[in-house]
Amino acid sequence: MKSTPILQISGESGGGQLLRSSLSLSLVTGRPFRMTNIRGKRPKPGLMRQHLTCVKAAAEVCEASVDGADLGSVELVFHPGKVMAGDYSFAIGSGGSTTLVLQTLLPALLHAEASSTLRIEGGTHNPMAPPFEFIEQCYLPMLWSMGVDAKVKQERPGFMQAGGGVITSEIWPIKKWKKLKLTERGAAVETFGRVLHAHLPREIAQREIVTAAQLLEWPDNHIELRYARESIGPGNTILLGARFANVCEISSGIAQIGKSSEAVATGAAKGLRSYLATTAPVGVHLADQLLLPMALAGGGVFHTLSISDHTRTNMALIEQFLPVKFTVEELEPGVKQIRCG
Repeated sequence: MKSTPILQISGESGGGQLLRSSLSLSLVTGRPFRMTNIRGKRPKPGLMRQHLTCVKAAAEVCEASVDGADLGSVELVFHPGKVMAGDYSFAIGSGGSTTLVLQTLLPALLHAEASSTLRIEGGTHNPMAPPFEFIEQCYLPMLWSMGVDAKVKQERPGFMQAGGGVITSEIWPIKKWKKLKLTERGAAVETFGRVLHAHLPREIAQREIVTAAQLLEWPDNHIELRYARESIGPGNTILLGARFANVCEISSGIAQIGKSSEAVATGAAKGLRSYLATTAPVGVHLADQLLLPMALAGGGVFHTLSISDHTRTNMALIEQFLPVKFTVEELEPGVKQIRCG
């Protein structure tokens, strides 16, 4: 029997996303890969705890053979087996992102022969990762429109350092992928805001609310303050969103030591303001996350604001695993079209 050739991938120009996409695609296609120089340009290269959880979780759902699954490892060899449905539970062991582990496993479990459940413990609101609300309200509804049947739930929020947050998901096998077409936002439905606040002075949240409301020209009471008393550690996040008939966008900021409340809120508010200043339905982060499902569906098209290096790297990687080609076209200043076919 002829063995499948192993894909050689350099991880130098990408971060954890390149690794997660490689794992997802390897699980779905059965194609093994070797990644060298993992996160090579990051201040601390190699596998960190949340990346290692992704690797071990991916290996568990398909009984993969893996070399290099160690903290700090800069090279990984991954030979997948058959994806198996099951009831899975994974703990990151830190505040590392639960949502990124979910996004790694979801495409594979959609292609299993029966339904699966996932329980992932770690951080639910992290810098450089989609917060739980983004998955629930922005990402997953797009997948539903493509034929996906999956649910997510946050059982407990968890922030940086302490972690302890829990998300769960139920995933049913996909019957048939539908191609994505998302070129218009549709009618405006609502704008909304929330500060999720745990075990920190109330003043921090109040300053965020005032700052964001001023920048977005909203009344202060348009942004809800919710205490996350069930969180095991301190933390804070501001979530600012806009919902349309066809799409939802959430811009977020995470409180970090050394960063003022005003800076956290300003970053989130400017992100939403930039989105609302154009007609493109797909925000920058959602664009990156829709590439893989769109490729698995065999094609599609959407309009977005701008194309990051992250997105271009992801497109090139997907093209190595799947028989698709991405094209990018500028339709007008601030609006780009990504087509896959």
